[in-house]
Amino acid sequence: MSNYSHFEEYNIEAKNKVQAQYTDIINGVGEDITREGLVKTPERAAKAMLFLTQGYKQDPVEILKGAMFAEDYDDMVIIKDIELYSLCEHHMLPFFGKAHIAYIPNGHIVGLSKIPRIVDVFARRLQVQERLTHDILECINSTLKPQGVAVVIEASHMCMMMRGVQKQNSVTTTSGFRGQFEKIETRNEFLKLIGSRLS
Repeated sequence: MSNYSHFEEYNIEAKNKVQAQYTDIINGVGEDITREGLVKTPERAAKAMLFLTQGYKQDPVEILKGAMFAEDYDDMVIIKDIELYSLCEHHMLPFFGKAHIAYIPNGHIVGLSKIPRIVDVFARRLQVQERLTHDILECINSTLKPQGVAVVIEASHMCMMMRGVQKQNSVTTTSGFRGQFEKIETRNEFLKLIGSRLS
């Protein structure tokens, strides 16, 4: 269901329900829902919300299992600078940034495109960055069963930028390490590589 039109097609009932709620919200803040610029806003907002939370209807384990291949390679595999966009579950405002992920194979590798897809599945849910980091880490670790896995996420949170403390330049970093990455030398190699710009 990664295609937007297919996702929209199979969620008419959910769209109508969410659309009605957005109508109430717009009325609740004192706007005129019949104003030309707002007439279709509840429908558009509902479609956007369902798209941004479609991760609930996707199975990250099946995504990984569908692209696992036997391979003797046992050095570090890193996919860095994976763009991510999610919604903070506390205020339902966006947070966005990049994920850096590495694993050390243990008899199997996974198609490289599947790692960013896993990030999207978990990011397209109501989230906190700490749990997002943990979800990605544990999914890869329990499904691929590598010698080690590492996840670092750097993100900016609109709930801190637009409201509350209103700090525009703060970045939140979270990390998780399993297996070989719990060893300081392996972890440092990973952190050095994600911080470098290879030509």
